This record gives sequence, structure tokens and C-alpha cells, in this order.
Amino acid sequence: MKQILLINGHQWYPNSQGRLNQTIFETIRKQLEQSYHVTTTIVDQGYDVEEERQKYLSADIIIYQTPIYWFSLPGKFKSYFDQVLKRGVLYTKGERYGRGGLLTGKKYMISTTWSAPLEEFGSKDGFFRGREVDDVLFPIHCTHAFMDMEQLETFSVHNIFKDLQVEKYVEDVQKHLQHVLENE
Repeated sequence: MKQILLINGHQWYPNSQGRLNQTIFETIRKQLEQSYHVTTTIVDQGYDVEEERQKYLSADIIIYQTPIYWFSLPGKFKSYFDQVLKRGVLYTKGERYGRGGLLTGKKYMISTTWSAPLEEFGSKDGFFRGREVDDVLFPIHCTHAFMDMEQLETFSVHNIFKDLQVEKYVEDVQKHLQHVLENE
């Protein structure tokens, strides 16, 4: 049975308590437990760095559920990466920069929540000046390329403060997982 590491990168703030991210996280967990061995980490609840490294080494697929704060990961989630992603364990010095990944054959998927409406992406007139979601997430994708991991299609929900549609998001993430993981 393939192993999945599912990580909730939400960081609690009074105006961002994480109910939506936790709902999507739990939806992913419940759906995947039917066909995979799922291990979880909730960054905001703390973690053991060495244990997390072992989870990466054991997992076939890593799925991140995270909000996007100020166009990036929450601070605690970024610190998680800084602490857990260790040279010599998950990557090493390659002959060329970024070519020393030790997680060859492993895959990852990012699932995100945004306050930005979807129509702001991909439009030259939009806030992101024609950039798509994955363009904004480029540093995260580079992090995983550095470890030689393969990207699975990103999932994202948008405009969550002005047009929250939890039931739709739950259905959408279930369909997305079916589509993305059908051949895994």
C-alpha cells in the first residue's frame, strides 16, 4: 500500500483560525485512507524534526494543505521546511546546483486557500499580472525540485473571505484527488 504524508501548514491567528484548511485537510485524509496508508502532521501543533524527516523518506506522495498568507506560506510552515529539509537526508550536493535531490520517484501536491479571487490569476489586467497560481507558488515548487520530487497538479480555492463555499470546496478537492491520484 502506498504511503502518503499529509501536512496541514495552517498557522492560527485570531482572524484566521483555520477551519477551512482543517476541513479540507480532513476531507483529503478521509478520502485517501480508503486506498493509502496516510500519516499526518499539523504544523501548528508542533512536530519532531527527525520524525518528520523519516516521514518524508517513507512517503510515496506528500500532500500539503495550506493557506497562502501574503503570497507565501505561513511563517511556521516556512520554518518547518527550514528545519526539516536537511542536506544529506533529503538532498545533497549535486554536480550542478539543485541536482542533488534524494527523493527521486516521490511526488507532491499542494492544496491552497487564497483570499485572492481566481479571476485575478492568468489575466494581464489581474493583480498577479498574468501569472497563474503555480507561478506564485514557484519558490515552493523549486524547493521540491531541489529534492528531485515530481509535482502533481495543484489544487486551490479562492476568494474565501468574500465568497466562502465550503461544500463546493469539499466536492472539488475530492474530484481533484480522484483525477490526480487515479494512476498512482
